[in-house]
Amino acid sequence: MLLREFARQAGTFEDPRLNGAFTSHLQRLVDFARPDTEDVCLDVACGTGLVARALAVHTRHATALDATPEMLEAGKARADAEGVSNVVFQRGDAARLPFVDGSFSLVISRFSLHHVTEPAEVAAEMVRVCRAGGRVVVADMVRKPGLPGDPDRVERLRDPSHGTMLGAEAIARLLTSAGAAVEKSDVFDVERPLRPWLEQARTAADVARRIEDELSRELTGGAPTGMRPFTLDGELWFTQTWAHLSATAP
Repeated sequence: MLLREFARQAGTFEDPRLNGAFTSHLQRLVDFARPDTEDVCLDVACGTGLVARALAVHTRHATALDATPEMLEAGKARADAEGVSNVVFQRGDAARLPFVDGSFSLVISRFSLHHVTEPAEVAAEMVRVCRAGGRVVVADMVRKPGLPGDPDRVERLRDPSHGTMLGAEAIARLLTSAGAAVEKSDVFDVERPLRPWLEQARTAADVARRIEDELSRELTGGAPTGMRPFTLDGELWFTQTWAHLSATAP
C-alpha cells in the first residue's frame, strides 16, 4: 500500500498549489539543520528529494534515498532541470539503510516516521550511518498533547499510507534510545487549506466529501476530529503540528 500511494502522489508531492505547506516551510528546516559546505548528507525516505536538493546547494554532496521509484524519478528530473548536480538518487529501505556506519555528517528525514511501522528502526539506522559528532535531524507532523479526537483516523482516510503520528517527545526518545543526544527542537502549528490537501493525495471524491463533512460538523458542535478546523474566507482549513528535532550522533 505504501509504495502504491506514494507512486500515485509522485506528480503532486511538491506542487506548491496543492502542498504549499510542505514547500513553504522547507527553508525553516534547512536553517534548522545548519548545513555546512563540508557536509555529506543523506535524506532518508526522501520522496522527490526536495530536502536533499535544498541541502545540496549548501553542502558537498547529498544522497536522496526512497523506496518508491516514481518519487525518485520525479526528483531526479527536477534536480536535472534545476542544475543540481551533487545529488545522487538511490532506491532503498529506510529501516535497512544500504550504507556502512558513519557514512554521512548530516542525516535527515522529513515526514517519514508517521508512515513506517517501526519508527525506532528508522531512527536507529539514521543514527548508525551518521558520523560521530554529526547531526541527525527528524522533521515530522506530531500529535499535540491533550488534543481531543483522532487526527490519525482522518489522515488515513485522506492517505491510506499514513500510519501513526508520534509526539515530539516520543521522537526524541527514539533518537536517544539509538544513542544520539537531542540538542534542540522546533515545534510549531501549520494551518492548511483542506481541498488542496485532499487533492494532493488524490483522495477519492466520496472520501473527500466525508472528511469535509466531519470537519464542518465539528465547527457547529460535532465530535472533535483532532484536525482543529476553521474557516478562512469561506473555505475550510485545518491545523497540524510539526516538529523539527536535531540530535548529535555518538
